[in-house]
Amino acid sequence: METVPLAPFKVVIDGIKEAGGEAFKFCYQCGKCETVCPWNRVRKFFVRRIVNQAKFGVVPFESEDIWLCATCGRCPQRCPRGVEIIDVMRAMRRLLVPDGVVPASIPNLRGIMTSFASVGNPWGQEPKDRANWAKDLGVKEFGEDTELLYFPCCYPSYDPRLRKVAQATVNILNKAGVDFGILGPKENCCGESIRKAGNETLFKRLARENIKTFIENGVKKILVASPHCYHTFKNEYPEFKVNFEVVHISQYLFQLVNEGRLKLTKEYRKKVTYHDPCYLGRHNGIYDEPREVLKKIPGLELNEMADAREDSLCCGMGGGRIWMETAKGERFSDLRLEQAIGVGAEVLATSCPYCITQFEDSRLTLKDSEVIQIKDITEILQAVI
Repeated sequence: METVPLAPFKVVIDGIKEAGGEAFKFCYQCGKCETVCPWNRVRKFFVRRIVNQAKFGVVPFESEDIWLCATCGRCPQRCPRGVEIIDVMRAMRRLLVPDGVVPASIPNLRGIMTSFASVGNPWGQEPKDRANWAKDLGVKEFGEDTELLYFPCCYPSYDPRLRKVAQATVNILNKAGVDFGILGPKENCCGESIRKAGNETLFKRLARENIKTFIENGVKKILVASPHCYHTFKNEYPEFKVNFEVVHISQYLFQLVNEGRLKLTKEYRKKVTYHDPCYLGRHNGIYDEPREVLKKIPGLELNEMADAREDSLCCGMGGGRIWMETAKGERFSDLRLEQAIGVGAEVLATSCPYCITQFEDSRLTLKDSEVIQIKDITEILQAVI
């Protein structure tokens, strides 16, 4: 693998230290990161080699290796020296993406970044169409006196499959009498995936525009559908000296059911297994609420898969990889569906638009694609209220 110094040693090291701290200097090269990395279930991925290169200010320039990391969070869990490997990977990507220039080896990302920069979403769709999913649902525009901003993210706003999740969420909120609204064309992507892909400049622009919109519209509490939005609003937007109350839909549903504001009146007689999204579980510690919601549904049988909770198997779409190609036979989501089917599940439930998109794609590669359904927990809950 060819590696080249991209800048004088000190410049590269300083760039990595800025985002990843200095812990990478203390890497034992023990390989524990590689034993838990999901890539090593489908191919070889030498995490410690990349960390070692970072020590010496060398970046694998034409290699795809640093673009493989899905930022799933497994390796920092196991590192005995506390090396923030995700931050190191992100910092190295930042060195390769000055002003949005992406290596030719990942051409899809170039177009995606252009779309984010021009219209605030990855598909190049018109901002005025961002709220089309909510037509005929009686959703109001968020105003200063509205209690809750529902921020569905780009996928539920534009993607036909994920629009069903946004619509199910609205039906549930209306049923529970929640005072909420949307900003629709006023909002941009949260910027999470583009930051993880190395374009820090574009992330900061999207974040500042969203923050300005939130403040101007009196937003204090944000309900999100995506764990990636949750992580970004809760943990990264405070870098801009703001703090909004951020709630993931799985947490809010648990609250509504527990408070008796949402009555579960029908049965859902199916065997269900739950997949922990990396950015909901490992990154933010939300494991129980979605499971407790499912357990309260009459008739539903909940079975756990292998690699659950803290050890959940990544779907493969984090770290900006939602916009990159994954070779046939190298999708973690294929392995995850095998695990779900292996515990007899008729439904694989989750609470992340990235995971749903990837699992739906993997489901279509099965010999019998009808053997299992992919559902967001809002879609299941909508069926029983």
